Amino acid sequence: MGHQQTGSDRDTFPGMTYTLINHDDPSVESFRGVFFKMRRALGTTAFGINEVRLPANAEGIEHDETETGHEEVYIVLGGGGTFTIDGDAVEVGNGDYLRVAADATRTVVAGPEGISFVVVAAKAQPQYDGRSSL
Repeated sequence: MGHQQTGSDRDTFPGMTYTLINHDDPSVESFRGVFFKMRRALGTTAFGINEVRLPANAEGIEHDETETGHEEVYIVLGGGGTFTIDGDAVEVGNGDYLRVAADATRTVVAGPEGISFVVVAAKAQPQYDGRSSL
């Protein structure tokens, strides 16, 4: 079994080719107790990745990613709610994936059971540069 690295010890193992962290690790920095900065905890620079956990009926912050140019994909881990994207209401639930363009205005409102989701973000490119089979 591999070594479980946490935010506090990941820099003490030079040459490690992976980082494993649990979403409840106390070293994961959070904003307002709902936005968890997983990218920082993992140390990745290729893309942004964070976790959001909103309680029942809570509303996220309306924003766009025009400044960063980041296209975002939201992956619902649990619960459900409604994203409003450029005025369109989009219902989401456990297991849903939602892609939003950088210039689209978006916000989320958690449903009665709350919602937790992962956000993956990176600058859109003219075409995908990974393996063509994926």
